[in-house]
Amino acid sequence: MTRFHPIWLGRVPYAEALALQRALHAARAEEAIQDVLLLLEHPPTITHSFTGRGRENLVATAQQLQARGVAVEPTDRGGNITFHGPGQLVGYPIIKLDEGERDLHRYLRRIEEVLIALARAFGVQTGLVPGRTGTWLLDEAGNGVAKLAAIGVKASRWTTLHGFALNVRTDLSFFDLIVPCGISDAGVTSLERQAQGRGVPPPEVAAVAAVAAQCFAEVFDRVASPASEQVRMLCSSHGADPRDL
Repeated sequence: MTRFHPIWLGRVPYAEALALQRALHAARAEEAIQDVLLLLEHPPTITHSFTGRGRENLVATAQQLQARGVAVEPTDRGGNITFHGPGQLVGYPIIKLDEGERDLHRYLRRIEEVLIALARAFGVQTGLVPGRTGTWLLDEAGNGVAKLAAIGVKASRWTTLHGFALNVRTDLSFFDLIVPCGISDAGVTSLERQAQGRGVPPPEVAAVAAVAAQCFAEVFDRVASPASEQVRMLCSSHGADPRDL
């Protein structure tokens, strides 16, 4: 069974995390390291495509962004505009897809499986909305009323980059600065908001990260192992302090 290294990095600026992803991706594509799952938070950051796609869904002014301390970063993942920030669990799987896994649509569905299982572990039932990626709270008719987790991925040389963002304790007012994922007919939610509705305390992001690693192992049929020395050196060279999960 394929091994992977689930790592908790704490809070890392978006540009630094992207540079680390690229370094790990290059090493994994060359089979110099094993699969890695980076789990972390970002400072307040809005991301959209390098091509400009999604920029039209940025509704905040430059003054509003500055007042709230939000950076805007272009990126090379798929998907539309989104927000990352404290209280949100971001996961970046850097995995080399085996021959039987080389279907990006299937890969996306498996990431969604991970997120559904992860939310369920904290008492929140989510599902899928046809034609829309990510995982959602659904109404009785099966319509997506609020997105809990967003997904945006990329693969090169059958090795993946980018990943998912699940709102745990996120300040959801940051999403008012954008039209999240370009979707104007549904809202966003968090594990914290759902916990409040049930009268239970919300989980900490690091605790959710540990369960995310377990869910990822089950869905992707991989075995967690401590990070190798080369993975640790790559993390350290990019200013990240890795902690095994």
